[in-house]
Parts: sequence; structure tokens; C-alpha cells
Amino acid sequence: MLMQSFDPSDGKLLGELAISSRELVEESITLAKATYTSWRAKPIEERAKIVSDAFKSLVPHQEKLVQLLCQEMGKKFDRGLSEVRGSIYSGAHYATEAKNALSSDKSQNIEYRPLGVCAVISPWNYPMAMAVNLFVPALIAGNTVVFKPSEETPLVADLMVNILNKTLPEGVLNIVHGDGRVGSYLVESEDINLVAFTGSLAVGKKIMKTSAGNLKRLIMELGGNDPMIVLDDANIEAAARFAVGSSFENSGQMCTSTERIYVHSRIADKFIQRVKEIAKTYKVGPWNSTDSQLGPIVNQKQLSKIKSQVEDALSKGATLLLGGDTVDNRYFQPTVITDIKEDMQIEQSETFGPVVAISTVDSKEEAIARANNSAYGLGAAVFGEKDAREVASKIEAGMIGINKGPGGSGDSPWVGAKQSGYGYHGSKDGHRLFAQVTVVE
Repeated sequence: MLMQSFDPSDGKLLGELAISSRELVEESITLAKATYTSWRAKPIEERAKIVSDAFKSLVPHQEKLVQLLCQEMGKKFDRGLSEVRGSIYSGAHYATEAKNALSSDKSQNIEYRPLGVCAVISPWNYPMAMAVNLFVPALIAGNTVVFKPSEETPLVADLMVNILNKTLPEGVLNIVHGDGRVGSYLVESEDINLVAFTGSLAVGKKIMKTSAGNLKRLIMELGGNDPMIVLDDANIEAAARFAVGSSFENSGQMCTSTERIYVHSRIADKFIQRVKEIAKTYKVGPWNSTDSQLGPIVNQKQLSKIKSQVEDALSKGATLLLGGDTVDNRYFQPTVITDIKEDMQIEQSETFGPVVAISTVDSKEEAIARANNSAYGLGAAVFGEKDAREVASKIEAGMIGINKGPGGSGDSPWVGAKQSGYGYHGSKDGHRLFAQVTVVE
């Protein structure tokens, strides 16, 4: 059976790939398991060099990767170019960073040993970057990998893996294709030792339940519903620009997109007015359009979800200042909506669309309580001066930005709190989650 990939901006068929049967998934796992012994036996320096060389081999194919990524996901060209270039750089960079993190610490008699076969299941919104962040440290640790990309963006993942595999030894990095059923085949296998997953909370819970049988190791990023708090002494221009840029990045289809904004009543009018002015400058269009900033929504299901959340909010008393509807049944208008309340779907769950959703609050305590009233805790942002750090210290999230977006600089982990994360990746400690810590004395 074939799966088809379409350009979400016009519905054009981009290509087809065979859906992996259970038998093919099992064959891929068997191959990965058979290759594991020889791959783990290589010195970690050799593994790092092989992986780094494999990513360097992507450079001549960069143009094709960018076009395919943008077409499949609908990502604007500049963002797609940045993702491809960043993924190529990150592959080689993470190879070195993971090598350093996972080399034996003889002073403390600690070794970092591979776990076995790792299943990597990655999302469609950053189809190269999210996958690379997971399978590179897995490979450097000495594990072999079976990788299932999202069914929304299979072609760019397949091209990337095929190029990498011209340098990597056979069986070290394997790819299978399909929807959640194929992912389930991977997770159910007794020969999978680690599952690294980025996706929804609901699927993450299913993976955890299925993995309990043989206590698979899990590293999971499970989405977010990121709050932004704007204190009464915030720089209104900076806060408004961030609010719009973060809410609209990748058409809102980003796990750390700003989903809920709580602005102090003393500056709310000025802030909201500036947000509306900035948001009005955004236009929708296909990936290669030079006069637009927002690409299409990836599929009809997601488009309907955004529309439903906006309609729910309006039915419960929210005020629509801009947008609020679909365009050509493929895009969603840049939208600004205010008077958001706690009983609205748009506050309770991840929207994943180009919507700036604003609530006015009368105190920092009210803002903190609203921000923390969520099962999610991936990222958050606090804009202000005098009390900004105090407020940040009370926010329940894995990554908090003060007068900037969440996510640290340098070798910082990508980490979620509460139900946004189970384990984490990136940084020395994150790389080590892909290995078994062993004391030999």
C-alpha cells in the first residue's frame, strides 16, 4: 500500500512511498539489532567521525532538501533554508558534543554504554531538525536506530536518510514509513530498547503504557501550551513584536509557539493596539511566495481545530480584533483575539495556528496562576523589568525566557516540565539519556 504526500498550499501530489508493513518494520528492527554489535564496538571517536561525515555529505543536496521540506510542510522558504542548514550543522555539532558527553569518565569509573536499538518517531513541523536532535546522540552512544518520520513529511525524511546512509554503515540508521499504526509496531517490539518521541501528549501516554511491558527507556517531548506574561513595566514594543512573532512563527505550528498571553491591565490597551498593528502586516501565501510570511496549515484536521478553537472562544465572549477565518481552505488568517477566559478551548489546549490570544489581568499573581493552570509546561516567556525574574521563578515550565523566547543558548537542554516532557535531549546531560550509565571499579 502506498502513502501519498501533498503540498498543503495547493494539494499537489509530491510523491508516494510504500507504507511499511509489520513484517517490514520487524525486518528493520532485526537488521538494526544485527548491526548493533559491530556499531557499538567501534570507538566512540570513530562513530562520531562517521556520523559527522555523513551530515557533511548532505551539503551538495541542500537545495533539493530545502525545496522538498518547504513543499511538504508548507514552511516558508527562508525558514526551510534555515532548518536544513541548521540540521546539517547540528548533525556534525551534536556528533562532537555527544562524543564528549558520552566518553568514559575514568576519574569517576563511569562508562556510558549503548542501550541497544532505538526507535525515533519525529513530527512534521520541523521534519529534519527534530529527527536529527534525537537520532544523532542515539547513534553516537552506540545504539542503532529505526526511524519513523511523520506521515505528513515522509519524502524529505526519506531523502535525508538515503543520503546519510551512503556514508553510514548498513543497518545503523533504518527508516520505516506510515501513520500511528507503524509507530505502534515499533513501540510494541520487545527488541526496541529506547523510544525517542516528539509529538502529542495523547500519543506519548500510549507509548508509555505500551513500553511498560519491558520497561523501555523513554525520551519524549509532548507539546506545549506556552504562556507569555507581560508585566506593567514591560517594553511594550519589544513585547508586542515578540508576541506576534512567536504566535505566528511557522504559521503557529511550533511546539514553543506563544499560545496564551496575560498582559497587565495598566498597559493592556497600548499593548493590544500595537499587537494588532504588527499582526496586520502579515500575509498568507505558499512556501515560495516572497510577499507573504505565513504558509499553509499542514492539513485539514489541523485547520479545522484552529477554526473550532476560535469559534469556541467567540461563543464564550472573546473579542475578535483581526482575522479569525480560513483562506482558500488551506491557510488561516493572522488572528488577534482578546478577552480570553479559562473556560475556553483556546486557553486550555494547544492551538498550533497563527493566533495571538490575549487575556487582561490585574496582578502578577493572577498572571502566574493562569499561566500555571495547564497540564503542559514546555516553554514560557516573561516580559518586564523589576519583577520579571521573580515571576519567572514561579512559572512551571522547563524553559523560561525573560524578555525573550524560551530555550537557552549554547549547549542547553531542550526540556519540558509537567506533562510536556519525559526525559529531555540536548546538553551533556541530555545526550547521556541515550546511554546506560555504568560504574566499573
